[in-house]
Amino acid sequence: QVDLVENGGGTVQAGGSLKLTCTASGRASNNYAMGWFRQTPTKGREFVAAINWSGTPTYYLDSVKGRFTISRKIGKSVIDLQMDSLKPEDSGVYYCAAGVGSVGSERTYDNWGQGTQVTVSS
Repeated sequence: QVDLVENGGGTVQAGGSLKLTCTASGRASNNYAMGWFRQTPTKGREFVAAINWSGTPTYYLDSVKGRFTISRKIGKSVIDLQMDSLKPEDSGVYYCAAGVGSVGSERTYDNWGQGTQVTVSS
């Protein structure tokens, strides 16, 4: 069992930036793949970005490539998601997730945070 606590989020105008941080605690949490999902009314759940415990490989949803950057200090249980050039369609509840397995597979992630709201106004 891994506990995940998210920080960041909020409201920003289109074109702006936000940073989300997720801290994991628990047994062997620094060996987990960690990532972010978002839930929106129009698209449901989307797998946004993820990173392996070693820092590589990473995964990005096509629509956020070049705008979002996920990072992690090697072996640490903290990840950041830097979100730049935000668009209204990026709005949603962002959930941190962690698990053991392939970074790019949604099925890897079986530990979840409480979620944080991101709102991008046009």
